Amino acid sequence: MKTFADKIRDVVRKIPKGRTMTYAEVARKAGNSKAARAVGAVMRANKNYKEIPCHRVICSDGSLGNYNRPGGTATKRKILQKEGALK
Repeated sequence: MKTFADKIRDVVRKIPKGRTMTYAEVARKAGNSKAARAVGAVMRANKNYKEIPCHRVICSDGSLGNYNRPGGTATKRKILQKEGALK
């Protein structure tokens, strides 16, 4: 049986290049609409950036949120711009 964290990773894994989802949207698709903070915790612990593109998960207000890689949010912004998700 999959854990909630596994379900979160499954949802994020399917976010296409050039698109983003909010933490709340990921939580809802994973089965718990009130677990946006849990999504953040799972993304923060992600070490497999290529398979699980945590940079594609953003805040509901459109801000980028944090990014647990060198360069932090600036790196997240650059990746999303390169992918065409941000102008």
